[in-house]
Amino acid sequence: MTEPSESEADRVTERVQAIEPHGIREMFELAAEHDGDLVHLEFGEPDFDTPGHVVEAAHEAASAGRTKYTSNAGIRELREAVAAYLGRDGGPTPDPASEVAITTGGVEALHLAIHTVADPGAEVVVPTPAWPNPISQAKLADAVPVEVPMPAEEGFAPDAERIVDAIGPDTAAVLLTSPSNPTGQVFPTEAVERVVAAAGEHGAYVLADEVYRELTYGERPPRTAAVADRLDREEWVLSVGSVSKTYAMTGWRVGWLAGPDDVLSQVTKIRESTTSCVNTPAQYAAIAALTGPQEPVDEMKAAFRERREYVMDRIEDIPRISVARPDGAFYAFVDVSALDGSSSAVAERLLAEHGVVTAPGAAFGAGGEGHLRLSFANGLDRLELGLDRLEAMVAADADGDE
Repeated sequence: MTEPSESEADRVTERVQAIEPHGIREMFELAAEHDGDLVHLEFGEPDFDTPGHVVEAAHEAASAGRTKYTSNAGIRELREAVAAYLGRDGGPTPDPASEVAITTGGVEALHLAIHTVADPGAEVVVPTPAWPNPISQAKLADAVPVEVPMPAEEGFAPDAERIVDAIGPDTAAVLLTSPSNPTGQVFPTEAVERVVAAAGEHGAYVLADEVYRELTYGERPPRTAAVADRLDREEWVLSVGSVSKTYAMTGWRVGWLAGPDDVLSQVTKIRESTTSCVNTPAQYAAIAALTGPQEPVDEMKAAFRERREYVMDRIEDIPRISVARPDGAFYAFVDVSALDGSSSAVAERLLAEHGVVTAPGAAFGAGGEGHLRLSFANGLDRLELGLDRLEAMVAADADGDE
């Protein structure tokens, strides 16, 4: 394919041209060109089916004719369920009428939040390695993403001081994703307190991405909004959530944004010009997920915990690579810096020569280079096969270096 001419480049905006294709999707597309039995470890998608009672709720809603437009903010019953869910752990319960908006997944919640609070030229602080979407969303808002690498030598443990040092007069928002995608690290309460206090002092919002919060393997930390409430800074927190990961509902596309009413009123104004509202039967499915039996969540979490232990044990036995134990989510961020080539080169070699699809660490911003993200949201049999092949590649590389 030839490079676009200058006149062709002028046909789209500079802000769109500045967005790089995500490395995760690039690996997915490369995998589509390969034949044979591929082991897919690149996507963060539970291999479980959506719980039956959730599917039935959507079917009943559709059968009953609940297929019309809803409020831009979502149906009242779902906003009430989300508000109750957010207040369940001792934090503040938002007003469902004015402080909760239902969104098309957590990704739209972040998109709407950034566009609402970040003016052109304002800064959005993003601790990295990080899921790349908020970085792209900041650029699309003509804001400036400020990547703050967490210390790789400490397993990417959250470093509040690094984040605080990056907050300044131009900061509009600070992203805190806990547990992290891709590292699985959880922000301790003390670190959240430090960041919330510093952000509030500068009139900056904390975007609390809690999509993986239910998939925490130790004691769950308090919600960021609960920490902010104790510090009298709750008006500076916007909470992002989703049913995607917790309830195996990635394709249903239901999430939410919760925060102060003056911000949420503007969020719903933007939605009128984007997606208007979330799929109506899917909203009823989300009500069933949040208010119905939670045993399926417990079963999935137990399976992910078992898989995490398996992955940790296997990687510990493979020379030249290592991994910090994730506290949550379902990712292992594996250090492959001792192998030949960049993280993208290692990922491509692992795919081409051994049939395993992973996400290169470079896809997750500053500090991610030299790593591969492996998702263990996959059956033990596939994980075993994938790790067997990874081990074979590491051994082949070692033989080639001799």
